[in-house]
Amino acid sequence: MNKEFEGKRTLVCGGTDGIGKAIALLMAERGAEIIIMARNQKKLKNVCDELSTSSGQTHTAICADFNDMVALKKSLSDQLKGPIHILINNSGGPHGGELINAKEEEFHIAFERLLIANQVVTQAIVPMMKEHGYGRIINIISTSVNQVIPGLGVSNTIRGAVAQWAKTLALELGGYGITVNNILPGYTATRRLKELSEGKAIERGVTSEEIELEWANNTSLKRLGKPSEIASAVAFIASNEASYINGFNMSVDGGRYGA
Repeated sequence: MNKEFEGKRTLVCGGTDGIGKAIALLMAERGAEIIIMARNQKKLKNVCDELSTSSGQTHTAICADFNDMVALKKSLSDQLKGPIHILINNSGGPHGGELINAKEEEFHIAFERLLIANQVVTQAIVPMMKEHGYGRIINIISTSVNQVIPGLGVSNTIRGAVAQWAKTLALELGGYGITVNNILPGYTATRRLKELSEGKAIERGVTSEEIELEWANNTSLKRLGKPSEIASAVAFIASNEASYINGFNMSVDGGRYGA
């Protein structure tokens, strides 16, 4: 059994659903002690109960709202204890829609949730990493960083900003033994993807299954990704084998080539 993350405390943001949950499950299975951070207390407890404790580790949860920076800072200050070796920045994206029709408020909300929240959490964690001369910061963004996704105008815009934020951090923190990398998932079978496909299906007068098939056919593998496949990429970037990878955008999108 692979226990490469024994002794590593890992904070997983948005760890109660989809990709975030898959990351928490895999990292725990490989020996990491998990701290899950999300805003739904019931889901936090349920996921904590699911996490493997085969290495004798203890998992905890922090209830926090990524739409409220004051409350987020307080949650981190009050509840985050001990060293953090691995940080997974991950949060749900904004609603879909054409960029030209987006309201100013949508940009403010998305910028705060996807970038400012990352900054707040990272600022809380980095001093611990510097103290230990070691750290992995991994940001879950989107394949739209490489090729924008039609109908996700606000998301495309803000995700690009997050990618540049991360690359800048990689330059600033590398000398402390801290790497900063981005995982760019493509069409992945999550609740979030189902919501997007249902919304687009209503717009076009088709079924959500037809929309998802269309998306799958825009990849060279002709299928949607699995959250566990994104988690495996995260585990690699967090591993010792990836210690010389820094400031990198890793696409995990099934060879996406179409819109």
